[in-house]
Amino acid sequence: MKKLFLIDGLGALLSAFLLGVILVRWEPVFGMPAKVLYPLAAIAGVFAIYSLSCHFFLTQNRGRFLKGIAVANLLYCCLTLTLVVYFYSQLTVLGGAYFS
Repeated sequence: MKKLFLIDGLGALLSAFLLGVILVRWEPVFGMPAKVLYPLAAIAGVFAIYSLSCHFFLTQNRGRFLKGIAVANLLYCCLTLTLVVYFYSQLTVLGGAYFS
């Protein structure tokens, strides 16, 4: 279970970097507005801190914390899907591929 927090934390770090640095820099190539990418990156950053903290510091009751990040990730997916649908007309093929 401890490895799941590490995997989730590293994935969240990667997402935060891609959303907040790469996709913002290449906004015209992907089509998602920076005003949307920055908050998504920030949320991913918070998830990274949470999961990595759980990995390094939790010794008991990991199941409860794992459920917490699982629910948060599900809500994040729903938010992202909603934003993709809302900004669909602005997304490029690469943007659609990234978010799918």
